[in-house]
Amino acid sequence: MRRPKDSLPPPPELPNFTIESDEDELRPVEERHAGTGLVRHDVHLDDGRLDQDAARVVRRLEKAGFQAYLVGGCVRDLLLDKNPKDFDIATSARPEDVRQLFRNCRVIGRRFRLAHVLFGGGKIVEVATFRRKPQDATDDVVDETDDLLIRNDNVFGEAHEDALRRDFTINALFYDLERHQVLDWCGGMDDIRGRVIRTIGDPTVRFREDPVRILRAVKFASRLDIGISPEVYESMVDNRDELARAARPRIFEEISRLLRGGAAHRSMWLLWESGGMGVLLPELSAFLDDDEGTSGAGSRFYKRMSAIDYVTKTRGAPDDLATWCALLAEPLSEYTTGVRDPQTAALEFLDLVVERVAMPRRIADGVRRVMAVLPKLSQGRLGRLARTELAKPAVDTLELDLIARGKSTEMVEALRSELGTFTPAPPVYRDRPPPRRPSRR
Repeated sequence: MRRPKDSLPPPPELPNFTIESDEDELRPVEERHAGTGLVRHDVHLDDGRLDQDAARVVRRLEKAGFQAYLVGGCVRDLLLDKNPKDFDIATSARPEDVRQLFRNCRVIGRRFRLAHVLFGGGKIVEVATFRRKPQDATDDVVDETDDLLIRNDNVFGEAHEDALRRDFTINALFYDLERHQVLDWCGGMDDIRGRVIRTIGDPTVRFREDPVRILRAVKFASRLDIGISPEVYESMVDNRDELARAARPRIFEEISRLLRGGAAHRSMWLLWESGGMGVLLPELSAFLDDDEGTSGAGSRFYKRMSAIDYVTKTRGAPDDLATWCALLAEPLSEYTTGVRDPQTAALEFLDLVVERVAMPRRIADGVRRVMAVLPKLSQGRLGRLARTELAKPAVDTLELDLIARGKSTEMVEALRSELGTFTPAPPVYRDRPPPRRPSRR
């Protein structure tokens, strides 16, 4: 072992980070949220069902003097005896504080910064700083002409403010990991016990602030198999036209989540019955309204939705392209049957959907092409499709179609085996003009 040279300079001093706690965090835990209307419920969630990486993040934040809780969907799902998809954390620490505590952390977001703590295998634990509602938000009686749409939700706040800004009571529960307590500012525990969805505050205000909450209510009611309170459902119906004001990419993503969440049948029925489908997908809604005139196509549609649910629960959600094919198959077939140019008619139909819900062109073009080749595919012939990246979602679409019609899916397994011998080529969107080449002048 070599001896260090005396002539070398001393090592540099490492930076010493000092993280200050606010007055609320220095108070005894029992008094931390005094005067905020908090109700503490002693609930010992099974440690074996908790995500251990998320638990480590919470404990390190608490050890550093910050408040930190499991929050939202993971608490709700565990209380309802469901398996959470993600474990999110809410904390008093700012994103920069979280980054100082965790070397495996990155801060993301422009409008509102979030800390992502990274673990092996691409796993991410999301850590959000407590937020509060914007200053101009109100729960007072509002006029029909008032514009309540939230455009700025980027203000740090306290734990109780973070709970009160959320959409539904069952999503506003915090879990104190060390003390085995559920922190409840909104009456969410009563609604968990009653298995009912209620908004935090006036449902009309909540839905007009963010119309996507209507789709979220449909999603939670369907996926969790719980009810919607009468006043909330009535407000969903009354405010369905507000969905036209929501950010279109969010609409597409929420509809996709309804399809892939394992409860597509009930989700689409609720969306249709509440009138939301008539705003977002009026072609499909009108088709379902006229079940008698379409020779029972509504029944066929819901069998396709049940097929999606069956596959999702059996081996995981099908490709998004396949679920959108199943969603639009019936009205698209009616729109293109008997016309001189079915491909052009399909483009016209899908352009309306693209405009209304911001369906990515990749999905729209895929739906058109997959539905065009489905008759040939149902005969067990892949043809040139096998060498494209549409092959797998096309086979998924065929499987959903066969299940919906009560047919054997042996052909699907044979086609999947055949696909294993091909390398897909990159997609080509034939309905779009080629990019212009730069001038060589």
